[in-house]
Amino acid sequence: MHHPACTNRTVLVAAATLAVMASGAHASLSFTNYTFGNSANVNSVYADGTTIYGATFGGLGTSNNGGSNWTNYDGSQMAGVGNLVWGTYASGSTIYAATNNGISIYDGTNWTNRSGNGLGSVNVRDVYADANSIIYAATTSVGGSGGGVSVSGNGGSSWTTYDTTDGLGSNDVNAVYVVGTTIYAATTVGLSIYNGTSWVTRLEGQGLGNNITNGVYADGQNVYVATNWGVSISTDGGATFTNYNNVTSGDRGLGSNQIADVWVSNGTIYAATSGGLSTSTDGGVSWTNYTTADGLGNNGVNSVYVSGSTIYAGTIGGLSIAALPTAVPGAGVAGLATIGLVGSRRRRR
Repeated sequence: MHHPACTNRTVLVAAATLAVMASGAHASLSFTNYTFGNSANVNSVYADGTTIYGATFGGLGTSNNGGSNWTNYDGSQMAGVGNLVWGTYASGSTIYAATNNGISIYDGTNWTNRSGNGLGSVNVRDVYADANSIIYAATTSVGGSGGGVSVSGNGGSSWTTYDTTDGLGSNDVNAVYVVGTTIYAATTVGLSIYNGTSWVTRLEGQGLGNNITNGVYADGQNVYVATNWGVSISTDGGATFTNYNNVTSGDRGLGSNQIADVWVSNGTIYAATSGGLSTSTDGGVSWTNYTTADGLGNNGVNSVYVSGSTIYAGTIGGLSIAALPTAVPGAGVAGLATIGLVGSRRRRR
């Protein structure tokens, strides 16, 4: 990612940001909520410019104008799969949908469903594809068998699956996030990390808030994990974690200790909680929580994603979208160079 030159305007914006931080105030967010397709329950969201993809219990909704209008693909259109879509990702004209009956892939013209040939199981909770079109799928066991992290380098025609015999904490994988050759898998028994050669799993003993992990985001040595007992943050590549919740060290302002998803942009941490969308500008020490009073479709937030200057929150009552304020509290003085920048990687769910 390239950093813009530090112009006078940037300095002024940064100074205003620090003034907001010093005063203890927080930039306000105002959400507009959208419902589309056959279900208001949005499990996951991905966006690229004004094009938005929302995974719901009733199919996959897409909008090419920032949410004003939507097209919904249900199971019958996505190569005959079920309507339950857990996750979504897109690259160019290719759309990936993680469903309860495999991965459905749209090539710009037709949908193809991939549900066998080595895929961990048909219950796919998350999907991601890198610049080389390598597909990563987070799958969960069905009837006590199968599951794991599945990887395909040929469009889903065949898969290599990693499971507990390879070092995964559990075959029930809720989310997958990839940076280079490192794979992060949020499982129901810890966070599993693949370094290109082998897997290691981090548990509560390494500082995770809870072994049930629901989402993960990584940037360099910083790893952020959404758990059932707070947001766990590592600054050493996932070797150790510090957990932040409303109980261990008093009320930090999180909407809930149950975290479904986490995203980081420009030094701000976004946590999808069961009690609202929470943001932190000081590394998780304190949080500001946004609820239906701020326009969220529901306080139950399943996922969060930031693209450009826009925040997307998938809730059980619709997809809620807000524009970032002009001056967003960043990561302190060290974060001045990144004022105005946001993350470009996708999120899972």
